[in-house]
Amino acid sequence: MSALPPWVRALLVGQFVNAAGALAWIYLTLYLVQNRHLAPSHAGLLTGFNGAGIITGNLVAGWIGDRLGPRRTLVGGLVGWSVCCAVVPMTPVALLAPVLLLAGTLGGFARPLMIAVVLGALPSAQRRMAAAMWRVAFNAGAIVGPPLGALAASWNFGVIFVIDGVTSLVLAAAVLRWARPDEPARVKTDHRPDSLIKTLRDRPFVIAVLLSVVAVDTCYRQLYVGLPLQLHHLHAPTVVYGLTVTANCVLIVAGEVWVAVRMAGHAPGKVISLGYALVGISWLLFGHSPTVVGAFVLVLVISVGEMLYKPTATAAVADAAPSGYEARYQSLYAGASVSGTVLAPPIGGALIGHPSVLWFGCGILALAMASVPRRSVMRQSTVHLDAVHDELP
Repeated sequence: MSALPPWVRALLVGQFVNAAGALAWIYLTLYLVQNRHLAPSHAGLLTGFNGAGIITGNLVAGWIGDRLGPRRTLVGGLVGWSVCCAVVPMTPVALLAPVLLLAGTLGGFARPLMIAVVLGALPSAQRRMAAAMWRVAFNAGAIVGPPLGALAASWNFGVIFVIDGVTSLVLAAAVLRWARPDEPARVKTDHRPDSLIKTLRDRPFVIAVLLSVVAVDTCYRQLYVGLPLQLHHLHAPTVVYGLTVTANCVLIVAGEVWVAVRMAGHAPGKVISLGYALVGISWLLFGHSPTVVGAFVLVLVISVGEMLYKPTATAAVADAAPSGYEARYQSLYAGASVSGTVLAPPIGGALIGHPSVLWFGCGILALAMASVPRRSVMRQSTVHLDAVHDELP
């Protein structure tokens, strides 16, 4: 961490505080059932509106950020989320759906824009380290926050929303104080709506990462859908599943920066492919031994795969972004990298009655994706050589 500039370290502290206080969405369903006295199905539907908003926020944040400035848009999203945290407990049930959709959208700004603000101001050589440190700060907060949130909720659920709003304002203040100011708006000569698509056509590696990470993230997030259902079928107490989540966060905090440093000299396509392969292997191992012990072996292997592909892909997309498209590229990646939150639940729910199909299917799909980034690097090199040839007299 000492290799990063002081302003990055200050923002990472703010990210840790924000992640530790990010409790509203974790306990939202429970809040709606216990405090609003809604049926679980109704509460789940309303929570789904918040999730849909998060996906929307991830996707649109970059477009807004590239036009208004990523720093300014990030602060606006954090402040807007804080306001929503104050409003939700006072909102009538009939109006909760649009309020939660708006809250999720504003909250979804944070991930792509925080990464765009940090990585966009760093040289390429430091981006993998910074992306890894951002994930470490986030996961460290995820270890500390939920247990404290459970204690607060047992006293008064309203405190959850206060904590979330205040810690979001702390990160907003850190961004205002430490992040590099937005550059003046660029005058663009190409306003055609397909200009972003044109930039992606020249970057097949980015397209390959975006498409493959959708498939791999759907497999990865069975960790939060299929795995708890399998453990329930094994009659394991709920605490066992909680320990698997904690183990994943602890492994990320303990090992991700070390892995990023060790892999810094390797081509990103190879590192991402290795990470995908380990995700696939983890599910094949669990399919062979779907036991409580097998669950912890799964978490160990999949966590190493996550450490390899997630920060590397984040930094690689940042490196590939042309000037003026930095936030939009991060929005595309952020949206793709959380797509499993939408795709994994229906797939896991439908196939958990046939667990071998689910586990081996996830393993084979992730392994199949492992060849995609490496092949796309070769194609991108060909595209680049063709472009150089065309420019020769």
